[in-house]
Amino acid sequence: MAFDGDGPLNVADYQKLARHRLPAIVWDFLEGGVEDEQGLVYNRSVFDRYKFEPVRLRDVSRRTIATSLLGHPVAAPLIIAPTGVNGLFWPQGDLILAQAAARAGIPFVLSTASSMPIAEVAQQSDGDRWFQLYIVRPEFANALMREALRYDYSTLVVTVDVTVNGARERDQRNGFGLPMRYSPSIIWDGVRHPRWSMALLRNGMPELANFVRFAGGDPEVQQAVMRREMDASFDWQALKRLRERWPRRLLVKGILRAADAAKCVQLGADGVILSNHGGRQLDALVSPMDVLASTVEAIPDATVLVDSGFRRGADVVKALALGAQGALLGRATLYGLAAAGRVGVDHVIDLLKAEIDRSLALLGCASVDELNPAMVCDIRNGK
Repeated sequence: MAFDGDGPLNVADYQKLARHRLPAIVWDFLEGGVEDEQGLVYNRSVFDRYKFEPVRLRDVSRRTIATSLLGHPVAAPLIIAPTGVNGLFWPQGDLILAQAAARAGIPFVLSTASSMPIAEVAQQSDGDRWFQLYIVRPEFANALMREALRYDYSTLVVTVDVTVNGARERDQRNGFGLPMRYSPSIIWDGVRHPRWSMALLRNGMPELANFVRFAGGDPEVQQAVMRREMDASFDWQALKRLRERWPRRLLVKGILRAADAAKCVQLGADGVILSNHGGRQLDALVSPMDVLASTVEAIPDATVLVDSGFRRGADVVKALALGAQGALLGRATLYGLAAAGRVGVDHVIDLLKAEIDRSLALLGCASVDELNPAMVCDIRNGK
């Protein structure tokens, strides 16, 4: 699939292409939020509050968007976020994302709920691989950690904002689940989306591969993940014990309070990922952008990453100016995957890289390291 002047120019274009290719039940799983989906709207609108204040008459003829994350060089301040059941969007979706990240010189985070097992993704991709851990059952979590360590995943990302399932009403109305239950309306929708349906027929219905491998396909455990029913007893002491077992870099994902971020670092975490789960857990949540500055102030020597709602390079630049070291891409790269597979993911990353570079030039910065809070104004209250 080649692109010319009539092809996608931004992430929003890929969003439209993905919606066209996917049947409604799969599109709603990708795009949906919880309850009234106010969080989805807010995650995008929050960026409108922040306006740039550029510095003029600087030499920006030579620029770089390369930086470092957790002490390691990256080609851009981007990470492909952990997302589940990617095989629904394109065959071998997890591997396509991992390989795209490696080509782009950025990290990839494999989800506990991936369609491909930890080992297979590692054996077929050579970039910086991170592993995201859901605590469903302690013994299962320990098995996943051992496997991630065995296959050289450099960073463990522990997600802590899914103690109970968010009310994803689109999925409830559609009867979404794995294995998928076929109704006449779903079958007809598949007929109306032949490219997606033919790919599914050739490759089979995706499954939660890590659960098949380590939980023997236990349907109770699989359904717990699909319903986001994790270990609700996981607390600070449990995090401390987990830190003691994992010998490599550790990030805690789902934090939205500076005090919680500080406690994570106190217990040995290398940093946090500020996240409201893309509006897919609790509807009336603050955005990571709302708590970014206070978190950076609370843990100045630790890594602070952000996700939820990033669709433009300018969004990333605003977060970097406020102190984040990088942004995770969830739906943005999934739109590329669902629309065009490998070509789509590569193109989305390239588009965002170009937007970051262009924003730097127009702000008067030769590198992301020159960004600072004075370059961004919160129009609600001035500086």
